[in-house]
Formats: sequence, C-alpha cells, structure tokens
Amino acid sequence: MFYHQDSTFEALSIHHVGNKSQDEFYALSESPVDLKSDEVLPLLLMQYFMTPFAKTKEVYRLYHPSGDLLLNEVYHLASKFFNDEISFHTMSEHLAKHLYEVSTHPKIKSGELYVVSLKGVQMEGELHDAIGIFKTENRESYLKVDPLNGGFEISYDEKGINTNKLDKGVIIINDEHDQGYKVLVADAAKVTDAVFWKDEFLNVIARNDEYQQTSNLLKVYKNFVTDKLDETFELEKADKIDLLNRSMNYFKEKETFDQEEFEEEIIGTPLAIESFKSFKEQFEDDYEVSLPQSFEINNNAVKKQESSYKNVIKLDKNFVITVNGKRQYIEKGFDEDKGMNFYKLYFENES
Repeated sequence: MFYHQDSTFEALSIHHVGNKSQDEFYALSESPVDLKSDEVLPLLLMQYFMTPFAKTKEVYRLYHPSGDLLLNEVYHLASKFFNDEISFHTMSEHLAKHLYEVSTHPKIKSGELYVVSLKGVQMEGELHDAIGIFKTENRESYLKVDPLNGGFEISYDEKGINTNKLDKGVIIINDEHDQGYKVLVADAAKVTDAVFWKDEFLNVIARNDEYQQTSNLLKVYKNFVTDKLDETFELEKADKIDLLNRSMNYFKEKETFDQEEFEEEIIGTPLAIESFKSFKEQFEDDYEVSLPQSFEINNNAVKKQESSYKNVIKLDKNFVITVNGKRQYIEKGFDEDKGMNFYKLYFENES
C-alpha cells in the first residue's frame, strides 16, 4: 500500500517543543538542515523515519468536527505548503508552535520535532509528494569503542537516539486534498500520548475504505458476542467461541460482506439479529463511522483482527482447550461428587 524506497528528502527542519503545562518552551531553528553535505545522514534518517510505516494498513484523514477542514491547523498548513503559498521552513515553524499549544497534558514529554518534505512516495500504486512530521522524546545510552594506541578506547553517550524506535510520526500524502489527504500515523506511546498525537495535534479520523470497514465490522461483532449477547442469552464460553470462529471463517471464505447473509448464516435467531443491528448502529453513532450493508472484504484487515478473536478456554491454571470448530463435540457439566465443573470432548484421533 505504502512504499518509500524510491522517495527522497527535499528538505528537513528540526525544532524543540516542550510541555506548555510544565512551563517549558519551544525553540525554533533558523533554517533547514543541510542534507547535501552528508551522503549517509539522509539514508539513516529515511530508515529511521519511514520504517515504522512500511507495514501500515490503516489510512486516516485530517478533519475538523465543524466540517470545515481549514480549521484543522495541520491541514491548513499542509495545504498552503502543497499549494506553494508558504515556504517549507515557515510551515515547520508553525507546526512546532501548534504542537506546543496542544502539549498541555502533564504526561506529554518534550522532544525534537522533525519536519520533512518528501518526493516520490508511493501510495496505493501512485507517486505523490508528502510531508513527514516526526517527534523524538526518549533517549538511550550508547557505548562507542575506537582503536587507540594498539588497544581500544571506550566511551558513551547518555543522550543518544535509537534509530530503530520512532516515538511519534505522521506522513501526510498530497492526495485526496478535499477529503483531508491520505494520512499514515505511527505512535509507540501509551494511551495518553497516542490520544494526544492523533486527536489533539493531528485531529484525524480513519478513512472509511474497505480495510476500515472490514476491521470495524469484525470489531463490532467480536464486542457484540463477548459483551452484549449475555444480556439476552445464556451462553457458555464454547458457544461464544463457536460464534467467533464461524464469523472469522465467513470473512476468510467470502469476497464480499453482505449483512443480511451474515446475520442469517452466522447469528441465526431473529432476536439476536435485532440485537446485533442495534449494537452496530450504536457503534456507528459513538464513533461517527458508517458501516454499509455490503462491502468488499479486505484480507489484510481480516488477518490483523484474527489475532484478537480468542478461541481458548482456560480451566483454572491446569488446562487450556483450543476450540477451532465442531462445537457439538464439546459438553460441559457439573460433577456432584467432586463438586467441580467438567468438559467432555469427543474426538476420533489423538496426536
């Protein structure tokens, strides 16, 4: 979906952004970094900045709750740069100031902000210009060993940056301008910082494409089975796993999701179907997304969500039953003499 191997850096500016609520400040550089004097540095930075996006499948858009995209500061600045209405370095300064203004949560760390102009990134088969915005917050200690007088000298740097661990990043691709661009987001931080980066600084929402539709429907159904069905039906753990297994098989075997077909084949009973429809509608309202009645199934989204579909039953700390199918061959009961629950499993071969 996204390839950067043939792309190049056109410009790079670095600024420092502190936490406003901690009375820290920002420091702006006077000019962009000279990338032409060092052949190795651009390659190293390209690896550092872009590697986290190599396997990114989820695509976002910049937006604003009012519906006016120009009120989104990042969108406003990116649009002016792509339209040659503002210089690259001036745009980077404004981005640093915007980041500072929204850095008000006490847990947000100060750090360097890197803004880059990119040429020739490939997104969904087409080449585009792009803007990259990256932030480093964490430092690590590094040892350095050099030859000295027939032996070796060892030194260290306590404030080095690990080029294999990008803290935060976003790539804004100059495509679908009127819809908020195509945006890729990376964030290695915990929940507080992740919400801040996506919601406060960028203000992004997921693009409602086939990947997102597939991913959202699988999330809705998993939550429906694990959390909602208990309110109406008495289901054993094996029943829930069976429902999840059947739904996952549906998405693996079909090319297109059809809600009516899915409800009849997987959910079955009218009461449960009505409950699922209501649950799905509530999800759409809560997250301001639209899940159509029919859409093309995205295999990458299915693979990603499959890992969250648990199919094991844990019995105390002694046994684990993995259920891949054949729900009718599992029985649960209670032994009066032992005063304990039990499972009875039917099978043909043991290996």
